Amino acid sequence: MNPNPAIATAASSAEALNRDCFCRTLNVERLREQLESDPSLQGMMANITKTRPNLFSSTVVFVSQQVQQQISATISTIERVAALPGYQVQALSRADASAQHDFGPLGACMGYDFHLSANGPQLIEINTNAGGLLLNVALARSQEACCDELDWAFPSLERRDTLKKTIFDMFASEWQLQCGAAPWRSLVIVDEAPLEQYLAPEFELFRQLFTQHGIIAAIADPAELIWQNGRLLHQGTPVDMVYNRLTDFYLTEPCHLALRQAYEASAVVLTPHPRAHALLADKRNLIALSQDELLLAWGAAAADRKLLSNCIPNTRLVTPERADELWAQRRQLFFKPVAGYGAKAAYRGDKLTRRVWAEIQESDFVAQALVPPSGRMTLVDGVLTDLKFDIRAYSYCGQVQLLAARMYAGQTTNFRTQGGGFAPVIVVPSAKLALEAR
Repeated sequence: MNPNPAIATAASSAEALNRDCFCRTLNVERLREQLESDPSLQGMMANITKTRPNLFSSTVVFVSQQVQQQISATISTIERVAALPGYQVQALSRADASAQHDFGPLGACMGYDFHLSANGPQLIEINTNAGGLLLNVALARSQEACCDELDWAFPSLERRDTLKKTIFDMFASEWQLQCGAAPWRSLVIVDEAPLEQYLAPEFELFRQLFTQHGIIAAIADPAELIWQNGRLLHQGTPVDMVYNRLTDFYLTEPCHLALRQAYEASAVVLTPHPRAHALLADKRNLIALSQDELLLAWGAAAADRKLLSNCIPNTRLVTPERADELWAQRRQLFFKPVAGYGAKAAYRGDKLTRRVWAEIQESDFVAQALVPPSGRMTLVDGVLTDLKFDIRAYSYCGQVQLLAARMYAGQTTNFRTQGGGFAPVIVVPSAKLALEAR
């Protein structure tokens, strides 16, 4: 496929900035103020600096306005296609029984991850419990122009001021979709050993956000939940909603039984939920979304099929019948478990050993056409360093709420790279590109 000339031209300025502008834009004191805006959050910045030194990058990533628009169009198209009856039948047919329930909620905190290419943004994967949203809201509000030439890149904070309300409203919408006008009183943020999770600081930010809006909010391990007399309880208090950060997407583990029972009885609003994972985040869906003939059979519009063919790399299921073919093509492929998350057990084909390849064949994996990540030059301890990045679009109901980048070195995002971590995304407007082209 030949590169799209319009996208290639528009991206050139953003690419030049990613290559040549490696100034520090993060105001650390401002970030501390953002993270510790409530007295209950005091000390968070010091804790992050000590225990998670590579959570935040000190710079930003630039993308063109055309790339931003295509990311938005891709997400709305995918969610439109995912609503087609034929698509849902194939997605739900292989999912656990818990995914068959449709109580109304759409699934909060969706995350769509992209690599940038000469053909525009390429969707790498979809996540139903994408972490980092509130952390990136704080990070975006903590930037300052590094020079006069970049004043345009740091506009007023007006929209950023509304983002927290937008995020709360997302959860309020989930409640209303299932419970209507009934009063929403409580919420529990649930993950395995939550205080030990790398993104644990974000749980505190969410807890404070809900509390600020009058919701009784807590953070808990699923083992702390009790299903009793038709109610889900946490420390004796009835739970109205669960913000689900578990990676047991279908709640099949024994320690998640109480939560599963409450969910299947529609006694709690669970978001994100098993159905959202089955319809969107199971990586086998990328196979369907990258195959035009399937989309045509399900009734997808021609414009939607064309867009998806341009932005979703070809994806195939790893099967014994394809093993020899995929091994021969491995240098052009990336291998991922169908229910994977956080880049765990994901492999670039050119790095595969025979041992790992044998393990892949014994598990459920997909093979996706390799799209190398873009590069971002930055200073790390005074040394010019070339890092990779991907773009995460946080969304709800098919609408993008925030773009953020994850900078790293190695095969996949890892938050272990000095100078890497989350970075705000600055969109280079078309008017800026046109002016520079003169």
